[in-house]
Amino acid sequence: MNDWKSLYNEWTTNALEDKDLIKELEAIRNDEIKIKDAFYQDLKFGTGGLRGKIGAGTNRMNVYTVAKATQGLASYIIHNFPKNQHIVAISYDSRVKSDLFAKVTAEVLSANNIKVSIYSTLMPVPCLSYAVRQLHCAAGVMITASHNPSVYNGYKVYGNDGCQITTEAAKNIQSEIAKVDIFQGVKRKRFDEGIYDNTISYIPEVVFDQYVKDVKEETLLHPEDHVDKNVNIIYTPLNGSGLVPVLRVLKESGYNNITVVKEQEKPDGLFPTCPYPNPEVREAMELGVAYAKKYDADLLLATDPDCDRVGIAVKDNKDNYVLLTANETGMLLLDFICKQRIKYKEMPVNPVFMKTIVTIDMAERIASKYGLRTVNTLTGFKFIGEQIGLLEKEGRKESYIFGFEESYGYLSGTYVRDKDGVNASLLICDMFSYYKSHGISLYNQLNKLYDEYGYCLNTQHSFKYEGPSGMERMQSIMDNLRQPISMFGDKKVLKTNDYSIGVDGLPKSNVIKFFLQDHCSIVVRPSGTEPKLKIYISISAKDKSLAQKEETKLFNELRTYLD
Repeated sequence: MNDWKSLYNEWTTNALEDKDLIKELEAIRNDEIKIKDAFYQDLKFGTGGLRGKIGAGTNRMNVYTVAKATQGLASYIIHNFPKNQHIVAISYDSRVKSDLFAKVTAEVLSANNIKVSIYSTLMPVPCLSYAVRQLHCAAGVMITASHNPSVYNGYKVYGNDGCQITTEAAKNIQSEIAKVDIFQGVKRKRFDEGIYDNTISYIPEVVFDQYVKDVKEETLLHPEDHVDKNVNIIYTPLNGSGLVPVLRVLKESGYNNITVVKEQEKPDGLFPTCPYPNPEVREAMELGVAYAKKYDADLLLATDPDCDRVGIAVKDNKDNYVLLTANETGMLLLDFICKQRIKYKEMPVNPVFMKTIVTIDMAERIASKYGLRTVNTLTGFKFIGEQIGLLEKEGRKESYIFGFEESYGYLSGTYVRDKDGVNASLLICDMFSYYKSHGISLYNQLNKLYDEYGYCLNTQHSFKYEGPSGMERMQSIMDNLRQPISMFGDKKVLKTNDYSIGVDGLPKSNVIKFFLQDHCSIVVRPSGTEPKLKIYISISAKDKSLAQKEETKLFNELRTYLD
């Protein structure tokens, strides 16, 4: 009998805690394809923790895979931290079973004599990162699948520095997880018992209050700017965790003309009006745009379910609402932050801007104009967080000015070590209000940047490779791309960075970047959290039309390697 069949039988006998799992196991009893997909592997644990579809099986997110991962995390903490640091902060978002998985996580840690500080209600990623540092925790756990569809959930682990865990820490935790028998090897204590014996407690409200205070201190405006904050804002949390913190920060900062998209206001893990709750995706923004048109809004803000990403829409010169990319918003913010810093003599010595290798290269030219050094990191905001930590160890954390990534993540402060949708919402509103008060639209300000630095088009393409053969197919493509390539279309390859062997002191990663002539580039990498191959194409050209034509040529050429 194949291992996955044996595992299925084991689960039908032992997985009795969650009624939904019992029903699912019975429903797939005669479907070998579904059984194999659910049991052919364990969910992979990496720097992004766990992420997968909710359901029965070792390859799914459920109370057993969560408990097993937590037992491994508990062992890692016990072996690597002094007893007085055996504290873990926990938060969760609005996804299906997020609150249950957070509770199970607390129960396992408590049974291992590790103290748990858990938010009493759903809170976003930045609040978890903040709590880890404020409460001097060994680790933090955030139950979320970020912007994925509703069938997914995840388990992000944070280190004691408030960043998502490093590659080394993930490897060590995975080693501990591998030792755990999923049914017999997990210690567990009832949640109410943990509350009673004080191994589980709720995070004090003052921690959230202080977080809000620290976010508000990142405001880009001064009284001397004479800004009218009565801008007409539409906000949608996309049925996630951003509603309370975003509204509180904005309103306490003077933004009171805010209309919330009613259908997407309350937490709902099914995301009924936006099946793919990602502000990067146009369909997720459509209801917000409809509200903006109805109320003739100045600005649309949208945060994803765990509120670490922000997407926006503004009016163009014909009063049509256009969605700005993260690269465009990030460049606008970087330029405005630098202007304000210089204007008020707040630019530190040796200022630093941070971005990922797939984020628009034009931002580096903007940073250079203002005297900022650019630090390029691997894909993932955790690497920006690590770099902030290095500055802090050198006693230079004030040198950090701003960081952003192409997947709608921004951060202007050092109080958290992950992208922060609450902070970004305030920054965007401050910038928008300033320009509007001075008779400048954000759309025209963006075009001014293109006039000054040249037009740059960055696009992203994803290809799904599901099932047991998917990983093999993606790796085969990556291997093919590592063969010598001299041309893509009519553009010469000037340099190839294979990050799997280590480049510029960065950790090894399965990523390839091709630097092409005319300031163009292509980056290819498998997603760290989904069965996808991601492709990033950057084109510099005289105007948008030419850039789009060049992008199409390069993409079609690249397709030959994928097909």
